[in-house]
Amino acid sequence: MIFCHCAVVGDREVKQAVDAGARTVSQVCRSTGAGQECGSCVFAVRRVVCEHLAQVAVMAAADPEVDVAAS
Repeated sequence: MIFCHCAVVGDREVKQAVDAGARTVSQVCRSTGAGQECGSCVFAVRRVVCEHLAQVAVMAAADPEVDVAAS
């Protein structure tokens, strides 16, 4: 779902940025271009970042061999 219409960024791009190592909303916005124009999407970016990081943490807790830093 696209939520940054200024830079045409959606949840897929945000998840890819997190998987590539971005850990903060600022890092994700710099990486994807989201939030650079009007900024109305920043809260949606934050939600997706938090949800995705939580999923990664759950996966790591379930399987101790999962490298959280690499995911």
